[in-house]
Amino acid sequence: MTVTDRSLELVSTAAQAAADKLAHDVIAYDVSDVLSITDAFLLASAPNDRQVKSIVDEIEERLQKELGAKPVRREGDREARWVLLDYVDIVVHVQHSEERVFYALERLWKDCPELELPADAKATRGKAAEHAKLRAEEEAAEFGEPR
Repeated sequence: MTVTDRSLELVSTAAQAAADKLAHDVIAYDVSDVLSITDAFLLASAPNDRQVKSIVDEIEERLQKELGAKPVRREGDREARWVLLDYVDIVVHVQHSEERVFYALERLWKDCPELELPADAKATRGKAAEHAKLRAEEEAAEFGEPR
């Protein structure tokens, strides 16, 4: 199998929505050859719970408004550490940065082809590492430690 045009449209719109809400490390995989339940996974992360919720809300709103798509399932809302949006054709994972590192979904799906994303979404790659470095520098400065 291969990813459908509808799935690509959903992935692209969701990725752009995530990027617009300053998501980190947005990436999508074509999982259609290894899973029968969906065509694609979209992964995104954020450094705090509030931003995870904001990204999820924007993805949902944009997919509904632009493509008439509603998730059939939404999980992880309460904690906002890892929210899953299941659109059947695609599954969106928005994770807190710590969960993203711990669960390393990219490692699980690394053999699957990456899907092309909008330029804004591609530009989010490496943002989590940049954010972590800045946080470490701020904490070091706060405690008077040399950089």
